[in-house]
Amino acid sequence: MKTRKLTSLIALALSSMALAAVAQPAKPGAATTPTTAAEAQYQGAASPLAGAAMHQSSNPKAPPMTEEEFARARQIYFERCAGCHGVLRKGATGKPLTPDLTNDKGTEYLKTFIAYGSPAGMPNWLTSGEFDEATVDLMARYIQHDAPTPPEFSLADMEATRKEYIPVDKRPTKKMNNYNIENIFSVTLRDDGTIALIDGDTKEIISIIKTGYAVHISRLSASGRYLYVIGRDARLNLIDLWMEKPDNVAEIKVGLEARSVETSKFKGWEDKIAIAGTYWPPQFVLMDGDTLKPKKVVGTRGMDINNEYHPEPRVAAIVSSHNKPEFLVNAKETGKVWMVDYTDLTNLKTKQIDTAKYLHDGGFDASGRYFMTAANASDKIVVIDTKESKLEAIVDVGKIPHPGRGANFKHPKFGPVWATSDLGDEGISLIGTDPKKNKDHAWKVVQTLKGQGGGSLFIKTHPKSTNLWVDTTLNPDAKISQSIAVFDINNLDKGYQVIDIAACAGLKDDGAKRVVQPEYNKAGDEVWFSVWSAKDKESAIVVVDDKTRACKTVIKDKRLITPTGKFNVYNTQHDVY
Repeated sequence: MKTRKLTSLIALALSSMALAAVAQPAKPGAATTPTTAAEAQYQGAASPLAGAAMHQSSNPKAPPMTEEEFARARQIYFERCAGCHGVLRKGATGKPLTPDLTNDKGTEYLKTFIAYGSPAGMPNWLTSGEFDEATVDLMARYIQHDAPTPPEFSLADMEATRKEYIPVDKRPTKKMNNYNIENIFSVTLRDDGTIALIDGDTKEIISIIKTGYAVHISRLSASGRYLYVIGRDARLNLIDLWMEKPDNVAEIKVGLEARSVETSKFKGWEDKIAIAGTYWPPQFVLMDGDTLKPKKVVGTRGMDINNEYHPEPRVAAIVSSHNKPEFLVNAKETGKVWMVDYTDLTNLKTKQIDTAKYLHDGGFDASGRYFMTAANASDKIVVIDTKESKLEAIVDVGKIPHPGRGANFKHPKFGPVWATSDLGDEGISLIGTDPKKNKDHAWKVVQTLKGQGGGSLFIKTHPKSTNLWVDTTLNPDAKISQSIAVFDINNLDKGYQVIDIAACAGLKDDGAKRVVQPEYNKAGDEVWFSVWSAKDKESAIVVVDDKTRACKTVIKDKRLITPTGKFNVYNTQHDVY
């Protein structure tokens, strides 16, 4: 049977998942802990490691498999399971699936577990229709074999992939185009392996630039000249916005799977250092900011916050401190934030701050002093004081917070707050961020708003706006995933208005039309939304007037294939959100 390559349901019940040795399978027909569709879509995206060459170990205790069966099972595992159980199957957000645990259980036990799930949160793969009996049997045998090991990726391996298309001394010494660079948007065209640079003033596409697959984020150098774009396949592209037509000037592959990139922002270090973090291998690399020449690789393997060794702490969000020449690096599975001093790469100084598992994305409060980051599977927001390089607070919020970079605004009652929406429920948590003038409200959830539903990926406002926009991209209800909720910051108790963004786009086919990631223009008077359908379906970008909340412009082009993230140059450069 052809398994549906939709999303991984093996990912979820994030805090207690999976084929643990102590867990018991559910009996046929027994109730299991529900896995929401939003959680499944979020955790289950296919890993680039599905196609990587790996070493297959021989395990005499494991049931026989042909090479063809092993290859197919490996692909299914990396497409559906690795996000929670880890590349090495030693446990990440999910439990370990190593042969010392699975061999003793045996094939029949594991088949029952995979087929019917468990009360601890393992999805019921057979009865849900995702697997047929043959696939259940295949996976039960596969997880009794030793996990195939992807190759490591050294500094020398990175340097071998680096390409400098235009050397620094051949690049422009001044801006050579007439674009309003500060209002350009870098738009991820996820499944096309490209980004679109769109002029925020004219709404015209400047160029489509080849990048890595499924670009995760775009980041700007401190000067705003260089755009750094990293794909999930760990390809990092450096784009010079000063060129007559902006394009790649350098690229490098920093590993096999990645999510994050950032550049130095502290005074005197502008544009000098870049950093990229990888999911595999679990490490980060520091590079020259203008050439991407790798200088220092640091592994994140080590002890977690419970003093237990973890072999695979994936690097998630990275931000650049405004207060010190430091990067803040989230090591997801260990629950540690690394403070990385980039002033001396030869004698690198780092500090690790124990926080909470499983660190993911985040951004700064309005002052730029405090890093607010989600420990998503722990349902917490971690607050790091970048001036003192220490943990400030850990705040309990809703289920699976996913703020993107969050949203900063002044609450009419509680003063400055930072907001996050959730993947796992309809809650929107507002956290006080002013320990000087509003001490009683600092680092507490001062108000919880109720949005349209779970499945939110991004929340956004702007210093010049009184609107708070919340998407619900991964909600299983099409009516909800294709629309946006917007709150009046001065009257939050009034609730939200729903705007049907997909209807504004006027797309003619039957695509998913998921609405994702509100992003403001530089002036703060427009909000841009991606209307995201499949690669073979029409997609669009809808621009909304922030004041009237009316659809203003629809950007359609056959080159806009699966648009998702959008990054306004000025707002990204200056951490405006």
